Amino acid sequence: MDKNKEKTDVKGVDYEKMVDDAFRHLLDTYLASRHRKKVDIITKAFNFARQAHKGVRRLSGEPYIMHPIAVAQIACGEMGLGATSICSALLHDVVEDTDYTVEDIENIFGSKIAQIVDGLTKISGGIFGEQASAQAENFKKLLLTMSDDIRVILIKICDRLHNMRTLASQPANKQYKIAGETLYIYAPLANRLGLNKIKTELEDLSFRYEHPDAYASIEKKLASTQAQRDALFAEFTAPIRAELDKMGFQYEIKARVKSPYSIWNKMQNKHVTFEEIYDILAVRIIYRPKSPEEEINNCFQIYVAISQIYKSHPDRLRDWVNHPKANGYQALHVTLMSAKGRWIEVQIRSEHMDELAEQGFAAHWKYKDGGEITEDEGELNEWLSTIKEILDDPQPDAMDFLDAIKLNLFASEIFVFTPKGEIKTMPAGCTALDFAFQIHTFLGSHCIGAKVNHKLVPLSHRLNSGDQVEILTSMSQHVNPSWINFVSTAKAKAKIQAILRRESREIQKTGEEQLAKWLKANDLEMTTSVLDKLCDLHDLQKHESLFLAVGDRTVILGDTDLDELRGKKKGEKAISVSKWRRYVPFLKPNGKKVTGPADADDTASAEGLIVVTRDFNRKKPVFISEENIHRYLFPHCCHAIPGDDILGYIDNKNHIEIHKRSCPVASKLKASYGTRILDAKWDMHRRLFFDATVEIRGIDRSGMLHDISDVLSDQLGINIRKITISSDNGIFEGTIEMQVYDRRDVKFIVESMKNIKDMQEVQEVL
Repeated sequence: MDKNKEKTDVKGVDYEKMVDDAFRHLLDTYLASRHRKKVDIITKAFNFARQAHKGVRRLSGEPYIMHPIAVAQIACGEMGLGATSICSALLHDVVEDTDYTVEDIENIFGSKIAQIVDGLTKISGGIFGEQASAQAENFKKLLLTMSDDIRVILIKICDRLHNMRTLASQPANKQYKIAGETLYIYAPLANRLGLNKIKTELEDLSFRYEHPDAYASIEKKLASTQAQRDALFAEFTAPIRAELDKMGFQYEIKARVKSPYSIWNKMQNKHVTFEEIYDILAVRIIYRPKSPEEEINNCFQIYVAISQIYKSHPDRLRDWVNHPKANGYQALHVTLMSAKGRWIEVQIRSEHMDELAEQGFAAHWKYKDGGEITEDEGELNEWLSTIKEILDDPQPDAMDFLDAIKLNLFASEIFVFTPKGEIKTMPAGCTALDFAFQIHTFLGSHCIGAKVNHKLVPLSHRLNSGDQVEILTSMSQHVNPSWINFVSTAKAKAKIQAILRRESREIQKTGEEQLAKWLKANDLEMTTSVLDKLCDLHDLQKHESLFLAVGDRTVILGDTDLDELRGKKKGEKAISVSKWRRYVPFLKPNGKKVTGPADADDTASAEGLIVVTRDFNRKKPVFISEENIHRYLFPHCCHAIPGDDILGYIDNKNHIEIHKRSCPVASKLKASYGTRILDAKWDMHRRLFFDATVEIRGIDRSGMLHDISDVLSDQLGINIRKITISSDNGIFEGTIEMQVYDRRDVKFIVESMKNIKDMQEVQEVL
């Protein structure tokens, strides 16, 4: 592109000036920070990147270089990172999008920046094999480099944040992929690194693109209740301010309003409406300690003072001051009863704790003489070593890998003590077996039980905060496949799977030898066709499964196998034990129940399921109408009906599955197979019925059932398929299955039923 064309666009925007101004702003932010001033290398990186991306535009039309500058701006301004990180952010797309290599970067900028840029460059080759997703591959590479230098992941999060802020210019299918991946991986990652502010923004932006209507509705409700909250805040904090002034503290009191995403999340999980969420407002007290040594004492002094003004909730005191969260978060949380009769959470933090809470590990830099600071990554070592262990264990499946990493980004922790009184941080919901594996793999694999608080408990016993745990072992104990069902930490799962895989490889080898021996004894050779015939006979998918079955003696080779291989009794072949399944219509060959269109796709193909071909336009939405709905698959994981926010997913057979955007299966698919995601929209005209289920609870009285059926059948004309109600001690519970046209009907039914006398709760289940 020639210089003039690049300089101004059709609209007359001066792009040169725009780029210069953005870079000037970045330098100003950097110079205002406490880092050593290395302006030369940052300017050099900027000029290099500008030259490399010359002439390239983003989808929004602005020069591509604006993206690296914006990422560097977030790294510097919002995370407080230094020159190395800023240079790496400016150069992060150079290797991927231009002809320069990592070696070129190393020669010009040194090995540290080159290593970070390499970690940020997507990979082309696979680690998991053909079927795996490129997303999981790139994420794995990112983590591998991250365990050497944490800045890789910090810059990646800045990159993702800028992509989310500018997501509007992308087509819808790309939006769902990026938003889904953000929610599934990057938001928990930001949370794990203590980047609270960025985590909240990532979640809200993802939510905004995945559920635009729900987002708009919550924003509107938040805006309309703002004045109410302000009044409550002012009234609640007035006596606290007076008390803190009396105690002589320098402080700031802020209102913390729950983010739209966490409000929506709570509405989904707890099945409540916006009006029923009472913790939308929390109060944050940020104080300056009277002296550094007094920091923790001051925190508790403030707690004592305010709990004399308002009554505190006895079970809701959270002391993260003495026991910081795994991501470094420190604060004292207490829930107080306001004069209006509402519980309000108060978070007490010092200025240092507040900076830590917002910037996370990025604020963990050590101070040096002269006011300059250098970066210290010691805090994260323990977490990184767990990530390393997961990476060292070759995961065969991309989804398993992402799940294992996701497990490690836990938010809530408990504190458990060893017999000697050492404290260990574990994820909430973990079992005694998780604890054993956490201490040592050998301990885990030979664990037979545990003593929790000196009482004998089984391996599957869930631990609580404050438990003292002693692990009991026996050399005769071996890893049991059923363990995988109750362990919850990534480390334990990964170790158990690795041990089981190692054992099954040995059994497989034995099975292969036994099979070869048997074939030889019957004058047959081990060829692919022979193995295929045996697999078919025993309903096994892979040759490896056959070897395993022979090895662990679930398949015993005999005359039936010989007859099959020699082609005897073809006509009136005896039904082998495993063949009876074929005569039971609702069982698939592998014994799994057929649960719906997603499983029954072999027959459906004949009825014209859509097959996605090479020239299928993935950027355009697919429209689902009465005429073509039978051509899509509707898996039973989320039960999408018209009115739900949906997306399409192209499965391995190139058919299109329809999922709700909030479906847990879909969130994994977005994070692992984002390129197969399509935008899908309903185009229904209230001619087809869909199943819906609501749950009801209330106070039992005579005539209740009559009133319910009166509202549903007579007033609303709803077709009820099934109703079950049980009553106990004057309280009734029940479910109603009915047929509706779309999600709006369900919402209308729920609202109408709430008006029935003595009806306490009505919630959608499906």
